[in-house]
Amino acid sequence: MPNHVKIKKLQVAEELYDFINSKVIPDSQVTSEEFWEGFGSLVTDLAPKNKALLNKREEIQTKIHTWNKENHDYSFDAYKEFLTDIGYLETEVSDFEITTENVDDEVAIQAGPQLVVPVNNGRYAINAANARWGSLYDALYGTDVISEENGAKKINAYNPIRGEKVIEYAKSFLDDTVPLKVGSHKDAVNYTIINEELSVELSNGKTTRILDATKFVGYKGTAGEPTALLLKNHDLHFEIQIDSTHPIGKSDSAHVKDILVESAITTIMDCEDSVAAVDAEDKVLVYSNWLGLMKGDLSTSFKKGNKTITRTLNPDREYKSPGDKAFTLSGRSLMFVRNVGHLMTSNAVLDENGNEVPEGFLDCMITSLIGKHTLLRNGTYQNSSKGSIYIVKPKMHGSEEVDFANELFDRVEDILGLERNTVKIGVMDEERRTSLNLKNCIHAVKERIVFINTGFLDRTGDEMHTSMESGPMIRKKDMKSSTWLNGYEKSNVMVGLSVGLRGKAQIGKGMWAMPELMADMIQQKGSQLHAGANTAWVPSPTAATLHALHYHQIHVKNVQQEIASNKVDFKDDILQVPVAENPNWSVEEIQAELDNNAQGILGYVVRWIELGIGCSKVPDINNVGLMEDRATLRISSQHMANWLHHDICTEEQLMEILKRMAKVVDEQNAGDPEYVPMAPDYDNSISFQAACDLVFQGYDQPSGYTEPILHRRRIEAKAKSKIKQS
Repeated sequence: MPNHVKIKKLQVAEELYDFINSKVIPDSQVTSEEFWEGFGSLVTDLAPKNKALLNKREEIQTKIHTWNKENHDYSFDAYKEFLTDIGYLETEVSDFEITTENVDDEVAIQAGPQLVVPVNNGRYAINAANARWGSLYDALYGTDVISEENGAKKINAYNPIRGEKVIEYAKSFLDDTVPLKVGSHKDAVNYTIINEELSVELSNGKTTRILDATKFVGYKGTAGEPTALLLKNHDLHFEIQIDSTHPIGKSDSAHVKDILVESAITTIMDCEDSVAAVDAEDKVLVYSNWLGLMKGDLSTSFKKGNKTITRTLNPDREYKSPGDKAFTLSGRSLMFVRNVGHLMTSNAVLDENGNEVPEGFLDCMITSLIGKHTLLRNGTYQNSSKGSIYIVKPKMHGSEEVDFANELFDRVEDILGLERNTVKIGVMDEERRTSLNLKNCIHAVKERIVFINTGFLDRTGDEMHTSMESGPMIRKKDMKSSTWLNGYEKSNVMVGLSVGLRGKAQIGKGMWAMPELMADMIQQKGSQLHAGANTAWVPSPTAATLHALHYHQIHVKNVQQEIASNKVDFKDDILQVPVAENPNWSVEEIQAELDNNAQGILGYVVRWIELGIGCSKVPDINNVGLMEDRATLRISSQHMANWLHHDICTEEQLMEILKRMAKVVDEQNAGDPEYVPMAPDYDNSISFQAACDLVFQGYDQPSGYTEPILHRRRIEAKAKSKIKQS
């Protein structure tokens, strides 16, 4: 336990106290006394409400467990009536539209990819912020979107055959997005600006223009010799870069060296599922990086070969309009910050009685105060041009908990001297009680909401935990074609559009979890736009650049308009529990499912516990790298807990699998000098024991969440490490 400083009604870890007072409060127009006095009063007033809401979750869950045990053969109407009686299904509010004001165009107007990145990793955070713009040539050349057939292999040196394929793909993108009146961009030999229009000279000597002249919106250089041409399609920009001296531009007929694509329009800087932050030391790193991002002075250095590379935030991009008026576009992603949910408490701050305060209170107070610096222009760059702070709030159950978040935001705004609804909220639709009552949830924050988002993994984890007593769940791979999931994904968009999110807020879809399989992403992820999402999560800046192509192909505004005209209620579909009616899986099928779950759990947990890494690319059982965070851990651990509870497997069988898979994970990480093996000393491996806890105690975990076990075991591992060092 760290040393704590007594201040007002709080006891604050010394490291955090010093950081807030010396780094965050100065120039914020909030005094130290106002901050700590307000925070202490907030904890006194709201912590009991927070606890009462968590108790209500558990009471409802107990009632559902009991009802499911006693009613195996029930009618659907009886099930709905029961859920209504216990307050799980709410009476729907009357029709309304959200009234959120001062929303940045990146959220309200532009449709495009969204990155989620652990904010405690400064290098990743800077890369994500800078992923607002990405090289299409690099994204294509370095991934499997371009096949390696016919001599196009990726080799150490530049492969001109592969390069030609990249250029052909990119020029096809230009032909599809900004077609010429005559001919193809592949035949272009010169781009110039004549009479404020883009003029294109072709290899046959003819001159043409782009079909839609309004898509040409700016340039760099001179009209006769532009070095960059800025085009806009579906509210997204891209830049044709021209340089006759560049190795690529030199060999191109029009001297095009690259196409720079507006990519990650928004980024969620994450304090939650992708972060392992269990004490004051960890939280200070999280908040310090967020402060650096908001003030624009975050930098990070790392070694690459013999060179030291320093990364900083990109400046804004400067252009001239076709009529030669100077203007700029942001060089950085618009940043949200994801706070933790209502569940966890933190020993970084204690109340006057020595109780840990809700971690969500801590996050909201500090990330909002840090966000205020960008509104006051206390740094190099301004995150929001509309004067807003954007917080994503996850893992809320039903409208009462969303309303409580609104009350928390109100209180924080008052303490920090912010106008009402300056702090905007993104509501993660990732719990079953929220999915079923989404309209009511949005209504509770109708003046500050800017975002709803589906999350397959957490949502599936909650689905399984909620209905644990209903029977053995179907296999994970079958969840994506289940009735409840399809209903949930459609309902999220339908409800969002019905309450006026179109043109005012984001409707988001989940993560592409396979960062190496970009060709598959290109083929499949466009379906999220066809479903009505105006943003969707990607695992890397490269993936953002490639996913941006979908938003040029599909005009999401038109898709949303069509969906909105066709109102459907999907609640009955959402209530279809994914229980296997006849669980007659073969021994081999059961073994494969359990092996895959166990391997994923262990591969993620060992890095979380031993290294404090909350988001990892973990090789699966087939050595395909998957992006793993606590949401993936929740689904896998709850699935194994469910099958154990319903005797699909035995405890002894699971322990044998976990030990065998621990050896596999150890082998997969053998080349990492920082890796701490789990085998053969399973009893003394904190990571292995944490994985066992998640499975064997999975039934009893609140909502099936993994945080309580992970935090306890990570604190244990940190203490053990400090003893070794001393």
